[in-house]
Amino acid sequence: MIRVITFDLDNTLWDVEPALLRAEEAQQAWLLQHRPGTVESLDHEALFEFKKSVWKRHPQLAHHVTQMRIQTLYELQINAGYSERDARAGAQEAFAIFLSERHKVELYAEALGVLEQLAKHYTLGALTNGNADNYKTDAAEYFVFAFLAEEIGASKPHPDMFHAALQRAGVEARHIVHVGDDPVHDIRGARDVGMHTVWMNARRKPWPGGEQADREIVSLTELPAAILAIREALVRAQDGSA
Repeated sequence: MIRVITFDLDNTLWDVEPALLRAEEAQQAWLLQHRPGTVESLDHEALFEFKKSVWKRHPQLAHHVTQMRIQTLYELQINAGYSERDARAGAQEAFAIFLSERHKVELYAEALGVLEQLAKHYTLGALTNGNADNYKTDAAEYFVFAFLAEEIGASKPHPDMFHAALQRAGVEARHIVHVGDDPVHDIRGARDVGMHTVWMNARRKPWPGGEQADREIVSLTELPAAILAIREALVRAQDGSA
């Protein structure tokens, strides 16, 4: 019996790219206005290389995307000659601007209707490697729980993310279906702990190889039928072993 459905967020319930682009632009505008000299000389490639250097120096932040971004903003300002006090304050303010725009996601048109339908029959949860707070989106009311990788200290496909869902839901893995767009982070990660899986392939990409998800969908409108198909397959398997 399927009792719980967990969802990835970015590119599963919404296309994340527009929100990220707006967030980056808002952050950049804040830096240009309030911390001149910080980013003007850095083109896209140079900024990316700077970020990589921060990642290498702070591997302990690998699963903490919020703290990693704040650290990057801090070091950008230090490099530009700002005091530690101003750099720390500026990093927090710039990140707040970023996060405000980051949460202004536009759910796929069918998402709310599908979530409303599923929430009548299943417990819904969210598991994300990003820093989007599901409870600050229009989908908030349908979710009983949500975990961010930075809260757990591990990112999907690490089993700790999925074990957090199991503990919170109070069910065995065989009673959960995980829905996500990433073949490794979502599908392999969930399958490795014993969950059923649905691959949300909105971009219609070819499967990269390896064991496939239980079901594949290209639109959330197909999800209720995919869940039903998994349930029916479980019933047939039980009948066959009886």
